[in-house]
Amino acid sequence: MCCSVGFARSLGLALVPLAFCCILANLLLLFPMGEITYIQQDRLASYIWYFGGLGGGGLLMLIPAVVFITLGKCSCCWNESLMMCGSVLAAVVGLVGSGYCFVVSGFSLVQGPQCFTSLGWSYPFADQGGRYLLQPETWSRCLQPVHIVEWNVTLQCVLLGLAVLEFIICLLQLGNGLVNVICRPCCYKQEYSLNA
Repeated sequence: MCCSVGFARSLGLALVPLAFCCILANLLLLFPMGEITYIQQDRLASYIWYFGGLGGGGLLMLIPAVVFITLGKCSCCWNESLMMCGSVLAAVVGLVGSGYCFVVSGFSLVQGPQCFTSLGWSYPFADQGGRYLLQPETWSRCLQPVHIVEWNVTLQCVLLGLAVLEFIICLLQLGNGLVNVICRPCCYKQEYSLNA
């Protein structure tokens, strides 16, 4: 049990910086090139307002992080099993949050940014199914904000990567918690019968 609790705590500690990086990346998406003009004029891509990084990969991910870190504070047996069940539920919350972040970032990448082109404000890459990502020569169609395609692609890819890492960490704890919840009573009965 001590090993699995230590493992869960280390996973929780790993989730904290990932969650804060997701929050930061999402906040940067709200202010292209550090400017507030575009948020005031509602010129941001629609998927940015789904807050995949801020909500799913960020704030929601702090729930499993806190649960994993505080795991094993009580030494009685019933509470150990109960806490492992709690960690399993927290891991599921983490899987949902990281999955949400991944899906929103993916859709945002496929849609591309909203920007000012020679035809006015539009989503010039929305009908390409993400092919523009492999055609950087077309990115100059976006005249304003300057370098918005690079800005969005970089931050959305960061969010995708962070969401994958968070998903893996929560999946590891889900497996760890389930093994302990299922095997702990068996091991406990064996210990009891050997001592008797």
